[in-house]
Amino acid sequence: MKSQLNQKGVALVLVLWITLLMTVIAGSFALSARTEYMQSRIVFSSTQARYIAEAGLNMAVFQLRNPDPEARWIPDGRVQELDFEGAKIELRITDESGKIDINQANEELLMGLFASVGVEFDEALALADKILDWKDADEEVRLGGAEDQDYFSAGYAYGAKDAPFDSVPELVQVMGIDYETYLKIEPAITVYSGRNNINLGFAPKEALMAIDGISAEMADDFIRQRHEIDDISTELPLLSEGYAGQLRGGGTTFSIISKATLPNGQWAEFDATIRMGGTVNGKPFRVVRWRDNEHK
Repeated sequence: MKSQLNQKGVALVLVLWITLLMTVIAGSFALSARTEYMQSRIVFSSTQARYIAEAGLNMAVFQLRNPDPEARWIPDGRVQELDFEGAKIELRITDESGKIDINQANEELLMGLFASVGVEFDEALALADKILDWKDADEEVRLGGAEDQDYFSAGYAYGAKDAPFDSVPELVQVMGIDYETYLKIEPAITVYSGRNNINLGFAPKEALMAIDGISAEMADDFIRQRHEIDDISTELPLLSEGYAGQLRGGGTTFSIISKATLPNGQWAEFDATIRMGGTVNGKPFRVVRWRDNEHK
C-alpha cells in the first residue's frame, strides 16, 4: 500500500514537471511568434514609409515641372508638407545652382566657404589652394596648395587628381580637409551647377555665409523673407549692397529631401539629387546621388 502511494506521488511530481515544461515551451513559442510578428510589422511599416517617401519625390518632380509658374514650387529649401493616406510627407527642394560648385568656384569664394565655418584666414587660404591644385591639370603648386609630391611626402597613397571633382564627398580626399570640416560645408557645395557664382534665389544658409560680409543672422533673415515669396516674378529682398537676385534662371539639377512619417511613428527619409530630362526608360529625370535615412 505504501509502495503504491509512493509511486502515485512520483507520478504526480512527474506530471507537474511535464506540465511546467510544456508551459515554458508554449510560452517561448508565443514569445517567439510575437517577436516575429512585431519584426514583420516593423519591416512592413518601414517599407511602406519608404515607398511613400519615394511618392513624395515624384510629387516634387511633378511640381517642379508644373507649366503654371504661379503654382510651380519654388526650390529654395522651403518646406512643403503633404498628406498621403494618413502619412505625412515633408519635402525640401533646393536648386543646385544656389550652391557653390567646387569645380567652378574661385579662390575668394572657397576661402569664404571655409571662413564661414570658423576656419582661420591662413588655413582657409591654404585649403582653397589645395582644392584648386587638386583639380587643375598642371603641377605648379599654389602658395598654400599641394601637388603629387606633397601628397606622397605626407604619406598619402595617391597624388592630386588633376581633374574636376566627380562628387561632393571626393572633397575629403584633398589634403587638409578632415571629415568634421567637410560635414560643416557639405550643405553649401555641389558639383552639378556649372556656375562660378551663387544663385541667391535658391542658396542655402551655408552658401550665403561664404559671401564676404554675410553673417548667419543676415543669411537667416534673407531666407525668411525669401520663403514668404510665392510668386516667382516678385523681386528678392536685398541680401547686402551689390547682392540681389531673382527666383528665375535656376538650373536643371535639384536636391530633394523627402521624409515620410506613418501614423504609428515609423518613418523613412532620403536625400536625393536629381537631374531633369528624359531618360531611356521614359522617366522625366535621373538620379545622380542618393542617401537613405541620414539625419543631420
